Amino acid sequence: MTRRDVLIMVAPNGARRGKEDHPAIPLTAEELAEEALACARAGAAAMHVHVRDDKGAHSLDAERYRHTLKAISHALADAGADLVLQITTEAVGRYQAEEQIACVRKVLPEAVSLSLRELVPDDEEKSLNQARGFFRWLKVMNIVPQFILYDAKEVARFITLWRGEKGEAGSGIIPFRRPFLLFVLGRYDGEPARADMLDDFISALGEHVNDVEWMVCAFGPAEAEVALQAAERGGHVRIGFENNLQLPDGTQAQSNAALVQATADRLKAEGFTPMPAEKTRQLMRACVR
Repeated sequence: MTRRDVLIMVAPNGARRGKEDHPAIPLTAEELAEEALACARAGAAAMHVHVRDDKGAHSLDAERYRHTLKAISHALADAGADLVLQITTEAVGRYQAEEQIACVRKVLPEAVSLSLRELVPDDEEKSLNQARGFFRWLKVMNIVPQFILYDAKEVARFITLWRGEKGEAGSGIIPFRRPFLLFVLGRYDGEPARADMLDDFISALGEHVNDVEWMVCAFGPAEAEVALQAAERGGHVRIGFENNLQLPDGTQAQSNAALVQATADRLKAEGFTPMPAEKTRQLMRACVR
């Protein structure tokens, strides 16, 4: 019996890993386009896209983003496939909030991931006003934001910024009635993720757990196990080389598509259905209202 649809987003490269970490990590527009098609066929409905500069370093260059998104879109369209394409604003120690915001304004993507701690680093009036204006612009432009949260404390701060003094959804500086969240479990150079780490995030949401859409990504080999736990608890999943290089059996994955396929198979075995791209687009657009 089918239980519900679960959105699988693939994060194929991230900001830090390179060919020395895995020869199949896609870095160029052409490699990302090829990987996007393979992942769509394996069960992904969305793709979290990072671009790199000529030396392979993380970049928020708008022209590189436009070129890469165009290449991916053409490859998908030529094959009759589809993915929601989400860019990142990740700072990686290189960019300030003003530069992150400027990138999104220039690229005009369908969706974007935003680190709350980077875009709203403090509660000073300048930071709050800048974030408020940007978030309202995203809403006007119908660009779907996904707010990246790293621990329960950040979840609590998000709720405050989202609900404001009135305590109503969208009445704070974050104006979305049903926002889209990403919970990050584990760390790139620290403790790997465990499924029980999800408990703290869910507890921090408290009474608002059904008022948001949420997704998890997990650093390390427990990625697929965490994905299943998220599905069981009403969430969605992000899979890929940005966070993990290993299949559920502990062997190295040959590609991002292999990771997506393994997760999709595991979800289907438990009665879940990988959400198709068009339904994903509808779900995500509801998060920008």
